[in-house]
Amino acid sequence: MRITLIFFLLVGMVPKLLLAQNSARDQGINLGVLAPGEWNAITDVPGVAVGQVTLNEGENIRTGVTAILPHQGNLFQQKIPAAVFVGNGFGKLVGSTQIQELGNLESPIILTNTLSVAAGMEGILDHMLFLEGNEHVGSLNAVVGETNDGYLNDIRGRHVKPEHVVEAIRKAKDGPVKEGNVGAGTGTVCFGFKGGIGTASRKLPESLGGFTVGVLVQSNFGGVLQIAGQPVGKILGQYSFKNQLESADGSCMMVVATDAPLDHRSLERIAKRAMMGLARTGGIASNGSGDYVLAFSTTREQHITSGEIAVLGNDQVTPLFLAAIEATEEAIINSLFAADDMKGKNGRIVKALPKEKVSQLFRD
Repeated sequence: MRITLIFFLLVGMVPKLLLAQNSARDQGINLGVLAPGEWNAITDVPGVAVGQVTLNEGENIRTGVTAILPHQGNLFQQKIPAAVFVGNGFGKLVGSTQIQELGNLESPIILTNTLSVAAGMEGILDHMLFLEGNEHVGSLNAVVGETNDGYLNDIRGRHVKPEHVVEAIRKAKDGPVKEGNVGAGTGTVCFGFKGGIGTASRKLPESLGGFTVGVLVQSNFGGVLQIAGQPVGKILGQYSFKNQLESADGSCMMVVATDAPLDHRSLERIAKRAMMGLARTGGIASNGSGDYVLAFSTTREQHITSGEIAVLGNDQVTPLFLAAIEATEEAIINSLFAADDMKGKNGRIVKALPKEKVSQLFRD
């Protein structure tokens, strides 16, 4: 009986072990001072789910879809508080103006490639308009973000279809989130290394409210990579502007989730802190970079009473600022650690971050 118990305990640990194999923490690099949640993922925020579809086909198709669901109910009928902050606006975040105007989110968040934004919108509509309760809906604010994966992917082929978006939404679940060369991160490049999807979370101690902040990123940008303050890009000789042929352009989509009761204004303040997390990694928000943050609280609008939401005051949000900075930084670094070498369009090859070499920097 003891052997059986041990077996089931080990089986229960398998998802966590698999999840940790390619993280910065697995290499002994612990970023920040706050503790991560159970999965060190955006899904540590209760109710949040992630679904992904990866298109890695033939020699030239390296793209996909990542869907983030704040909750798995009818988002149009149960909107949630949200905000957007634009670090640098060379990109597309469809639906951002209505979020900023009304302060809420009413659709899943879809991440994909630049030329598949329209497919992202179509997929959201195909899913949302036919949910029970939405039979008479005539306007819906679909939210789609993107980065340009055209270096490795045949982006002009527009291989992402609305049905891939619907599939990603329907596959969304809580628990561990696959990172690296998956979903919308399949063909991305970050700091000259293979980028991808990355995620991380922070759990505040009960004395600070016990709230969770989770972040998911689609990393596809340049700069001079830093990890825990170490100038890793410089040490490895891989950084923007080291010669005239290299560029820092690209994009980073950042999605910040929390279960803290926050309104639109406080969420925008938290979104701004995510850009500070990007800066910690050495990102520079270059002229050609689309660096967008979408932040939301899983506090539902039905919590409104007498026209007001019981939200945290200004003096209570500072710990959440730190959590957003740390989780964003670690999500970006995790996107690099989880990625593998990728060969794509026209035979181009992008190497993954040399994990062992980087880890050695922190052991010396």
